Amino acid sequence: MPIEIKLRFVVLYGSQKGQAQSIAEGIAEQADEHGFLAELSCLNQKDKYNLEKEKSPVVFIVSTTGDGEPPDNALQFVKHIKKKTLSSDHYKHLYYALLALGDTNYENFCNCGKTIERRLQELGAQKFYATGYADDGTGLEVVVDPWLEGLWKAIKAALSNMASDWSVQEDLEMTFPDSSIPHVQLNLLSLTDLQSPNLDPKFASPGSSSSTQPMPTSVEGVSLTTPSAETQHTDPGTSNAPSLSHSVTPLSDLSLNVPSLPLPFLDVRLQEVDTVDKNFGPLNVETINEVPISRAVCLTTGESVKTAILLELDITAYPMLTYQPGDSFDVFCPNRASEVKQLLQRLGLEDQKNHHVQVSLLKDTKKKGAQVPSYIPQNISLLYLLTWCLEIRSVPKKALLRAVAEHTADCVQKRRLQELCSKQGTADYNQFVRESSLSVLELLAAFPSCLPPLSLFVEHLPKLQPRPYSAASSCLRHPGKLNFVLSVVELPTCLGRPVGRRGLCTGWLFDLVTPLLVLPGKAESQRCLALPQIHVSLRPNHSFRQPSDTSVPLIMVGPGTGVAPFIGFLQQREKERQRNPDALFGETWLFFGCRYRDRDYLFREELEGFVSSGTLDHLQVCFSRNDQKDEEAVVSGGSPRYVQHNLLLHSHKIINILLKNNGCLYVCGDAKNMAKDVNDTLMEMIKRELQVDQLEAMKQLARLREEKRYLQDIWG
Repeated sequence: MPIEIKLRFVVLYGSQKGQAQSIAEGIAEQADEHGFLAELSCLNQKDKYNLEKEKSPVVFIVSTTGDGEPPDNALQFVKHIKKKTLSSDHYKHLYYALLALGDTNYENFCNCGKTIERRLQELGAQKFYATGYADDGTGLEVVVDPWLEGLWKAIKAALSNMASDWSVQEDLEMTFPDSSIPHVQLNLLSLTDLQSPNLDPKFASPGSSSSTQPMPTSVEGVSLTTPSAETQHTDPGTSNAPSLSHSVTPLSDLSLNVPSLPLPFLDVRLQEVDTVDKNFGPLNVETINEVPISRAVCLTTGESVKTAILLELDITAYPMLTYQPGDSFDVFCPNRASEVKQLLQRLGLEDQKNHHVQVSLLKDTKKKGAQVPSYIPQNISLLYLLTWCLEIRSVPKKALLRAVAEHTADCVQKRRLQELCSKQGTADYNQFVRESSLSVLELLAAFPSCLPPLSLFVEHLPKLQPRPYSAASSCLRHPGKLNFVLSVVELPTCLGRPVGRRGLCTGWLFDLVTPLLVLPGKAESQRCLALPQIHVSLRPNHSFRQPSDTSVPLIMVGPGTGVAPFIGFLQQREKERQRNPDALFGETWLFFGCRYRDRDYLFREELEGFVSSGTLDHLQVCFSRNDQKDEEAVVSGGSPRYVQHNLLLHSHKIINILLKNNGCLYVCGDAKNMAKDVNDTLMEMIKRELQVDQLEAMKQLARLREEKRYLQDIWG
């Protein structure tokens, strides 16, 4: 009787926050139903794979972090393949496909994936499937979903092609080394089935054509068709407008393509204990320090659109927090106590909040590469788990929606959750979940019949990440102090969020320092208050520091709170000038922007003081709301509204500093708008000043980046 052997392929991932890992795990889990055996490994698990000898197709899923850097668990792999000692045919035997995750709000979009692919090809590897570049700025699923759909045919085609390059007999001899080889029926589609729109032409059979597969009406026994008239209900006045919990035609009438149900892999149990958990902060005591907030000053007036606050930390007793201007540090904030309480109540676990959580792998799990999350410590309470470990404010991914749908009693609510995680419901998911920054708690409020188990959230909610802030001071000016600036984030009401809320970390810090907050125009008073304390960890940023050569000219661009690191730059520079009066210091420019001159001009007195002392040569400030000039007026000589307009007005001097005087350009602030606009403006300035085309201007900017003279510290 024929024996069916599942041919193998390898899945390797590099992931910073878990998204690439989740996609890789999904591929490994689905391999079996497509007739394959997938071997899943993280790129840092060198003992589990060997690309130097790999004869099966390899699928890479990699994300990018920071300013185009590899994830921590892919860093060593990238360093290895970049070695110049590797020959040009080092990977000539390797067939690969690659899915890169990134965010177009950042300049170096998918840089890690592009770096890996470039080196693989330079080392002779062959691509069997078109590379996917997924953008978290617009929704990863826009690229990920179709890429995954075409992957399976591409793998089958690659295996067929590779079988012609070397004998499958060798693999069979390895499989049955000590016995005669039985008749084997290879589990491969015929070549006429292998065509895919993303398939590398080399692997497509001549004359083959693609076909559209009919959409399923059910997945794993769950009906995906429209509920009957008896079970359907609509909210009054909303029949023509979709909402988070309500859909309209045509979506409500469609058959759906929903993701496969995520495989459960954790056993989460609660154990009653005699003592109450007294942990009140992050447990990693080696790198995290609890420091007092010694001062809090509001930098904006009450009429300002946003509230900006300067916080001063007393780090006198913490030598391990010695920093340089340009460095940043992480603030570890808890989830809001009120939201933790609501979630406990919603899950029916409030009475068990002090029970210890025991998390282990399900013995019979079929999830590939399943492991207990490393960020969940042993011997912690349920209250601690939901307060410090899981990001309960995170936007629910489609996999979570798919999972909670299975625990939703009302069939209409269940159908809506299936719609939101389906391919057909992508627009609704983006509008009502993703773009609204909906939280799990808000999702559960919209679907009252949904009662998922605790284990589901432990499996799907990501780690509660610390929030990074740039240092806004210099140790030379303020020894033993560390200043930073925050802008209190306000999330407005929306469909699914009837009441607005503040950002998690900025809202928590605002509440924490309100008792000692000094308002604009008010003198600081002597208060006998216990200083609030927060947990912080230093995050050195070697790629965003001033050059060691003080004669290098500096151009700094930082609107709003983006000015913070440059306050540290200028404080440091002023002290260095005082210490070394005979030293040569290069020209300094600061481009700052805000809405109103009298409401949110941050650090006005200090900045003007830098000009008076000669530390800052050129302070260029613009106000976007004081003078409502349009962009045409700006170009023709009107008042600039934004920092990029001010750059344009000084185009000749700025380009001379950068391209002729070897100056450095620093940009800090919003990635989605400002950083892109500044980059585009620099491109136009180079084209205009050098009289070159777009391609040459791009090369000039790329050279500045390579030489570490165009540096960014930006956030989404």
